[in-house]
Amino acid sequence: MTGISSSGMTRRALLGAFAATAVASAPTYSNAAGFLRGGGDIRRIRMYSGRTGERIDMIYWIEGEYIKDAVQEVTYFMRDWRNDLVKNIDLRTVDIMAASHNLLDVNEPYMLLSGYRSPQTNAMLRSRSRGVAKNSLHLRGQAADLRLASRSVNQMAKAAMACHGGGVGRYSGSNFVHMDCGQVRSWGG
Repeated sequence: MTGISSSGMTRRALLGAFAATAVASAPTYSNAAGFLRGGGDIRRIRMYSGRTGERIDMIYWIEGEYIKDAVQEVTYFMRDWRNDLVKNIDLRTVDIMAASHNLLDVNEPYMLLSGYRSPQTNAMLRSRSRGVAKNSLHLRGQAADLRLASRSVNQMAKAAMACHGGGVGRYSGSNFVHMDCGQVRSWGG
């Protein structure tokens, strides 16, 4: 697992997204001044799965370093729940999710509808819906479909697009937003 790469998300875009809520959530650490300047000393992710009943609420990045155990928990949580297959989740996607959540200024955790998808699951979903891509970034562990009860699809999508970190799909009819760390683009309504 790697940190931010130049292939889809700039460090400046991520830091800008985290800086938007830095003052409100600044911890009392010895170098909190760096965090207040937009350095982003902590990153936190909060999610639950309606399918498995599992929940996570954790800091997964502190002072420039991903926390290995936390990253492993996030990866397991975002597994293909249909067959329990696990794939490393691209941390750029988790960073987009966390930054978007911060921008939305909510305490409610995301409901994760889909994280990693195995080829078998993706093929099954494609057979049922034209909206599932053959080469979906879910297959690479680079995408998540998310919902918040307290925010609209448009609000969530705008927050994700403000990160300039990847793809953002609006699925208003199904009440969820797709976030990925691929090319910066948006679709849906």
